[in-house]
Amino acid sequence: MKSAARWFATALLALAALSSVPAGAASQAGPPVGLHQAELCVATKPKPPVCGPTQADLRSDGQLRLRVDDIVYTLQLRSSQVEVVVMHNVVQIDEFTVPYQWVGNTLQFVDDDRNARYEVRFRARKR
Repeated sequence: MKSAARWFATALLALAALSSVPAGAASQAGPPVGLHQAELCVATKPKPPVCGPTQADLRSDGQLRLRVDDIVYTLQLRSSQVEVVVMHNVVQIDEFTVPYQWVGNTLQFVDDDRNARYEVRFRARKR
């Protein structure tokens, strides 16, 4: 009987620990922190995605910076949402906050206001 009570207490502690982990935490599912070769894909409904290479800098504070030519995407990954700021040189082009998810090493999020779907597909880590 004592072992059943101990097992139940351990299970409750495990559930409590799991419930305190943020649902979209970047450190739980994505690639390791650092510089990566990546691919940024953007699709607007109903068109198929347009993809291109990008350098991805994933930082320990949850910030992700992507550079595509002279456009810089700065993403701040929060527990369940990503804040996105898009800059062209010193001019801010766009800013929005939406939910995100990791699917392996691919970051996915959708901007419903613009009917746009984004994927950042992480490739090799830069040395």
